[in-house]
Amino acid sequence: REVAAARAAYGAAAKKLSAKRASGAQALARAVTAQMQVLAMKGGRFAVALRQLEAPAAHGLEDVEFEVASHPSLPLRPLAKVASGGELSRLSLAIHLVASKNSPVDTLVFDEVDTAIGGAVAEIVGRALRQIGGDRQVLCVTHLPQVAAQGDEQWLVTRNAARGRVATQVTRLDRAARIEELARMLGGTEITATTRKHAAELLRGA
Repeated sequence: REVAAARAAYGAAAKKLSAKRASGAQALARAVTAQMQVLAMKGGRFAVALRQLEAPAAHGLEDVEFEVASHPSLPLRPLAKVASGGELSRLSLAIHLVASKNSPVDTLVFDEVDTAIGGAVAEIVGRALRQIGGDRQVLCVTHLPQVAAQGDEQWLVTRNAARGRVATQVTRLDRAARIEELARMLGGTEITATTRKHAAELLRGA
């Protein structure tokens, strides 16, 4: 009798969860697909597949899998199998942009979310991160000047090895130091007046 009662209670809860998942999956898919268009993935589509399980499990009656098509001509396929590094970065950001609106988390950390992108796309990603930062704290590790310029604050992280030990130093940059660091990120080892001008324009534009 106890087993039957537990099974009935599980069944009722699992069906309610399935209904909410079905509704949430459609809403999430629409919202993330819209963000993909903003993040330079024009024509891309995102979907949430709910696959019925053969037997009930601790997480409900179905498995949940994210699917993506990066181009209008391509079919939806599992995200883990088809997305490139740059696409994964932008899809991750798109999901965060959507999910963070309903999240109680006050601080988000993005560790090189801009991997495998550059140029105009990097600037778009930087603006998206800035948008999230409008109502919560965002910490972003980046090697791209287009992304770094979008931050309210910029910190330089350096490592130095001496006497067999490695020390990490974190330095808060003022405006002049930011321009110098952005110029270094833009131009490499040799920083010229033109590179500094470009860095200043990046910061001013942000």
